[in-house]
Amino acid sequence: MPRTRHTAAFALITVAALALTACGSDDPAAAPAGAAGTAAVKGKIPTQDVVSSVRKNQAAAALLPADVRASGTLTIASSVGSPPGATYLPDGKTVAGTDIDIADAAARALGLRLKRETAAFEAILPALDSGKYNLGTGNFGVTDERRRTIDFVTYLNDGQGFAVRDDSKLAKVTDLTQLCGLTVGTAAGTTFEVTLEENRHRCADAGKKPYDVKTYSDPGAIWASLQQGRSDVVMSTINGLRYAVGQQEGVRFLNEFKRLDVGFAFKKGTPLAPAFQAAVNGLKADGTYDRILKKWGIGASTIETSQISPPEIK
Repeated sequence: MPRTRHTAAFALITVAALALTACGSDDPAAAPAGAAGTAAVKGKIPTQDVVSSVRKNQAAAALLPADVRASGTLTIASSVGSPPGATYLPDGKTVAGTDIDIADAAARALGLRLKRETAAFEAILPALDSGKYNLGTGNFGVTDERRRTIDFVTYLNDGQGFAVRDDSKLAKVTDLTQLCGLTVGTAAGTTFEVTLEENRHRCADAGKKPYDVKTYSDPGAIWASLQQGRSDVVMSTINGLRYAVGQQEGVRFLNEFKRLDVGFAFKKGTPLAPAFQAAVNGLKADGTYDRILKKWGIGASTIETSQISPPEIK
């Protein structure tokens, strides 16, 4: 049965996923300060400072191009959707999340100031090629298709998963043909949309009714579609799904489907990649990286070492 009753926790998720064009802080070297905690907890965004203690990594900074070292500034585009990746604090303009903390910590390690602009997820990768931004964050999964035009520096392992309402008969999705005849809600311009569209034909090949794919730019709209019965299942990031189902009644995380490396995105051929790789590995060595993942409750997404544009995890 479709559910039309929205809980207070669901309202919180929707509020946290404010308009993607809202303005964020342009001084990411200063992490949000506030109440302490060790992980994302129900109804509350963690705000403890795990970044300001980061010191300059001279060896990593030396890998930066001379003009970047001289200017000391880079422009970063951040897709702001929902926790734990990136969201807005209650003031509606301060951004927070794993993507934000790791980018800010890497900038400090490199002795750089990031000028942050928020942008729609699907707009960031094309804008890197035009030179509008120097780098981007948005839980960008590393795929072989994207590696043809984008360079990545990895900092997380996340991936694709599913969530459903409690009344769903789905127990686990191990093959996309299990979705035949259903409506799947997902975010526009993502690996989820690509995966679903590329495999839609398999339902017809099996003599079944194809699944319908509904895409949304606003994460809150995706969950509204599930709660209200306009979608039968949601496909999104593993970490995002686990966090979101903890904030709402009547929905459950179904299962992981595919793991992907996640990284900073750069224009193809960027000279910035070696420096950012060294910065991330330095953050792992000094404990900052683990503190960030602990803050956001995603310890299972740790990587052994940062890589530059590794092959897609199959």
